[in-house]
Amino acid sequence: MSEYHYEYTACDSTGSRWRVAVPHTPGLCTSLPDPVKGTECSFSCNAGEFLDMKDQACKPCAEGRYSLGTGIRFDEWDELPHGFASLSANMEIDDGISESTENCTSSKWVPQGDYIASNTDECTATLMYAVNLKQSGTVNFEYYYPDSSIIFEFFVQNDQCQPSADDSRWMKTTEKGWEFHSVELNRGNNVLFWRTTAFSVWSKVPKPVLVRNIAITGVAYTSECFPCKPGTYAAKQGSSSCKLCPANTYSNKGETSCHQCDPDKYSEKGSSSCKARPACTDKDYFYTHTACDANGETQLMYKWAKPKICGEDLEGAVKLPASGMKTRCPPCNPGFFKTNNSTCEPCPYGSYSNGSDCTHCPAGTEPAVGFEYKWWNTLPTNMETTVLSGINFEYKGMTGWEVAGDYIYTAVGASDNDFMILTLVVPGFRPPESVMADTENKEVARITFVFETICSVNCELYFMVGMNSRTNTPVETWKGSKGKQSYTYTVEENATMSFTWAFQRTTFHEAGRKYTNDVAKIYSINITNVMDGVASYCRPCALEASDMGSSCTSCPAGYYIDRNSGTCHSCPPNTILKAHQPYGVQACVPCGPGTKSNKVPAVWPGLSHGLPVLMGICPLFFGTVTQSLLGHTLRPPFCFASMCSDGTCDGCNFHFLWESVAACPLCSVADYHAIVSSCVAGIQKTTYVWREPKLCSGGISLPEQRVTICKTIDFWLKVGISAGTCTAILLTVLTCYFWKKNQKLEYKYSKLVMNATLKDCDLPAADSCAIMEGEDVEDDLIFTSKKSLFGKIKSFTSKVRGLASALKLA
Repeated sequence: MSEYHYEYTACDSTGSRWRVAVPHTPGLCTSLPDPVKGTECSFSCNAGEFLDMKDQACKPCAEGRYSLGTGIRFDEWDELPHGFASLSANMEIDDGISESTENCTSSKWVPQGDYIASNTDECTATLMYAVNLKQSGTVNFEYYYPDSSIIFEFFVQNDQCQPSADDSRWMKTTEKGWEFHSVELNRGNNVLFWRTTAFSVWSKVPKPVLVRNIAITGVAYTSECFPCKPGTYAAKQGSSSCKLCPANTYSNKGETSCHQCDPDKYSEKGSSSCKARPACTDKDYFYTHTACDANGETQLMYKWAKPKICGEDLEGAVKLPASGMKTRCPPCNPGFFKTNNSTCEPCPYGSYSNGSDCTHCPAGTEPAVGFEYKWWNTLPTNMETTVLSGINFEYKGMTGWEVAGDYIYTAVGASDNDFMILTLVVPGFRPPESVMADTENKEVARITFVFETICSVNCELYFMVGMNSRTNTPVETWKGSKGKQSYTYTVEENATMSFTWAFQRTTFHEAGRKYTNDVAKIYSINITNVMDGVASYCRPCALEASDMGSSCTSCPAGYYIDRNSGTCHSCPPNTILKAHQPYGVQACVPCGPGTKSNKVPAVWPGLSHGLPVLMGICPLFFGTVTQSLLGHTLRPPFCFASMCSDGTCDGCNFHFLWESVAACPLCSVADYHAIVSSCVAGIQKTTYVWREPKLCSGGISLPEQRVTICKTIDFWLKVGISAGTCTAILLTVLTCYFWKKNQKLEYKYSKLVMNATLKDCDLPAADSCAIMEGEDVEDDLIFTSKKSLFGKIKSFTSKVRGLASALKLA
């Protein structure tokens, strides 16, 4: 075994260095090799290689080991790795004079095996690491950030102690498990900061931020490769990373392959050992309903929970129950119809169904589109289910909710503290015209679901809402057992929405499945006004619907709508339709004296063209004229007397029809409608106009234009601008004040933190901060939340006070 090792001297101004031999124990050996010229300072090896100091050449890593070439990785967190420091600070001031730090001494980042977890109280916890890069590089890490009540930021300080001015320093909450984050690093000294501060909401303890797999590239070189951690392996030379062992296998540190577990043992993915299989119990399987087959039949089936960790052949083990008898499938969900192969397809727009056949909406109605799910033989296409591990917070390829005919329920997870997740995505909403015109009512749609929870321990059911692919936000939580009940959430904005149900049996992790009988059930889900939805019924149209571009089914001219059947019926003889598409026979009014309704085209005999009379219009019988007076300027005659010969009554006189508004009924309030103008200069005008075509005469006259006082959007905009301007001025003054006060304090605080870290953890020192006391600092370290204005102000002011107190203590 060699008694010495090689190191490089510091690089000189020309970028040169020397390789020297350094004894492991000073003074114990002599005759060391002479120094030799070293590689250039910018020299580096590729990923999967290390620099052999003896030959000063890059060589591939052996099997079972890996390297980043010009980087280092931290993927084991049984303890805080060398070079890291975890600090805490209290941002609260007692009586405005002194600061109490005693309650924050334990508020630090805590290593927990595969990852490191942040604090969850209102103290500020900072995880630091300093590194000197010989060339530009990157820092990569994975993080899990599920709770927005914690402020989480990551930033880098350069060798002038200035933080990176990057919007990405404020981390976004994670939507689906672990997410990857990467930041570029400059050559020279870089200090990395992971910082969290929690804000209590309703006395609820937030979920911590988790960080793992921190990798930094850009260091000068690595003179050795790192062994793969337990549960991983590297089968080839020159590996830049290690792979996870599959389920039911394991590996020790530095392995080149994974070992298979014995048949009576099992392991999870990435395990370092195997566990004994327990005997199967009724908690290790679940039931589900099969999809309808071509004969329209379904059956109850039992399945082993995944991953299957129990043994069927062990003493006392239960067997998987046999599948149930085949039964007739229930009907499709409302708005769907059953095809020839027994699958359910949506009814075309303009029709509705109760789950069997599609029926066209009657005249005068339109489909009330939405989604109504109450039969659960298959999961709807716009819903998905998965399982979020409660241990390592990764999504698994498992089914979290299973269908059970009359309801959908939470299946068996890999662990009792897994989150069983069900998500429903709605592309947008299509509220009725009457709803869209109602500015007072903010409701665009609503979702109503009937649910039940059956729990023996501290289970929780979360209902979360996300908008336009943004992170789901919990809007309601139910703890413990809850009887069958209904819950309604009102949607107030037309956007793409996601609705998520998450059920956790217990927050504590224990080996095995103990509480699989604790379940959440959803019996029905009903969402109204869904864009591209289906309809279970049709609603009446507004009278003006067809004028507004509605999809209502209209009756022909001269037909009224029967309210009971929704069908179109012709007005009785010698009556006309009073208004557009009204309901009931009472909408048909008699023709005036001497008139009758003309329901067929009237053709003047003997002329080469015919002129139809509009259906439903009452022509006025005007009298007779002689043939010598008849010219083409008159309307074609229509003879009413049955004794008249073709075209005449007595061979000389002709009967004719003359259309006149005098034949129309008297005007009433149903014959005009109001047009409301927008609010202009505080004035809103209401103008009344006749409905077109105008089919009335005389009667009431149009009301006069009505003028009312209103408050315009401009008015409220002015109020908002004024208030915003005042607030901005106030914030600017406060910012300037605190900025000036904070300049010296922040530099001293950063220096104290760096010095303390260097003493305790032997970190590489920065060359110089290049800022003397009294100089201006362009970028100050103010760590605030982007979440809200109030949060920024609170964090800003409390941070300044905390720095002052920290300096006093120092």
